[in-house]
Amino acid sequence: MNRPIHRGTHADDGDAPSKVPPATLAFWVVKILATTLGETGGDALSMTLELGYAVSTLVVLAFFGIAVAVQVRARRYNAAFYWAVVVATTTVGTTTSDYFDRTLGLGYVKSSLILLCAVVAVLAVWHRSTGQIAVDHITTKKHETFYWLTILVSNTLGTALGDFVATSTGLGFERGALVFAGLIALVALAHAFTRWPPSTLFWAAYVLTRPLGATLGDTLTKPTDDGGLALGRISSSLVMAGAMIGVIALTSLRSGRGSSKGP
Repeated sequence: MNRPIHRGTHADDGDAPSKVPPATLAFWVVKILATTLGETGGDALSMTLELGYAVSTLVVLAFFGIAVAVQVRARRYNAAFYWAVVVATTTVGTTTSDYFDRTLGLGYVKSSLILLCAVVAVLAVWHRSTGQIAVDHITTKKHETFYWLTILVSNTLGTALGDFVATSTGLGFERGALVFAGLIALVALAHAFTRWPPSTLFWAAYVLTRPLGATLGDTLTKPTDDGGLALGRISSSLVMAGAMIGVIALTSLRSGRGSSKGP
C-alpha cells in the first residue's frame, strides 16, 4: 500500500486540515509497530505488573480517554497525539479481549464473532449517519468520533483473532504472524489492482494489522516452550516505542513537513 488511499469528497469540510495522516506505506509500518507495542504493553500491565485483566483494562481506558480528548481538541493532525491514541486503542484491545476470552470465559471464537459484528455495526451506523466512511481525511468531529470508535473495536477484534489463529488452530505465534502478513499482502494487491472500495480495503487492512502485531508481540515475549523468544515485556515495549518514534521522525524529516504531516 505505497500510495495513499483516495480520501474521497467531503462536502462539509471546506479547506479544513485533516486530523489523521494519509494511509501511506510509512503509516502501515508505524501501525504494525503500534499494535505490537499495544500487545506487549497490555501484557506488561496485566501479567508482568500483575494488575489483572480488569484493572489493566480500566488503566488503559483512562489513558485512552485522556489521549483521545487531546486528539479531538487538536485543530489539525499531530503525530504525537494521533499515535498515542492508536497505541491506547491497541492496549485497550489487548486487555479487553483477554478479559472477554479468559475472565468472562467466552473463548476466542465467540469473542471474535461478537467483535466482528460490532465493527460491522459501527461502520454501518457511520455510513448511515454521514453518507460515507472516511479513512484518511477526517475533518469533522462526527467523522472523528466514528473513526476512533471503529479503531477501538477493530483493535479488540484483531487481538482475539490473533490469539485464535496462534493458539486455537495450533499454528503458533510465528506461523500465525505469517498468515496475517499474507492476508495483508492480499489486501494490498487488491488495493493496487482492483476497484474495490478503498474504505473497505483500508478497514480490512486495519483489522488485520492488529492480529499481526499481536502475534509478533507474543512471539517476542512468550516463553520458548510456547514458541516465543522469552524477551521481557517491558523491554520489548520500549524497543517498539523507540522504533515508532524513529520511523515517524524520519518520515517527517524526509517529507519536510514536520509534525503537522506525518506518516
